[in-house]
Amino acid sequence: MKAMNYKGYAARIEYSDEDGLFVGHIAGIRDVVGFHGESVQGLRAAFEEAVDDYLATCAKLDRSPQKPYSGKLSLRLEPELHASVAVKAALAHKSINQWVADLLSREAHA
Repeated sequence: MKAMNYKGYAARIEYSDEDGLFVGHIAGIRDVVGFHGESVQGLRAAFEEAVDDYLATCAKLDRSPQKPYSGKLSLRLEPELHASVAVKAALAHKSINQWVADLLSREAHA
């Protein structure tokens, strides 16, 4: 399933049977930004409006909007797995970082 994205932000979406609405929030940021819609088209429009409003509000308050992801990822691995990854990366003539990034990119886009 592909996520709903707009201007680098992704939507976390649920369905509320009680309200008969799709309810969403901007995913990956600490600020709470919500939106809702009765249809996919309405939800998309509300999501884009919420992102635009969030960015405008941040500009008005003279503060940087939160970015969903920094590009830094920290992992804790078992020592044996860490060693295996290091060997695979070395055999591929890559750093561990580049080898893992290539692997994750390939899997994420498969």
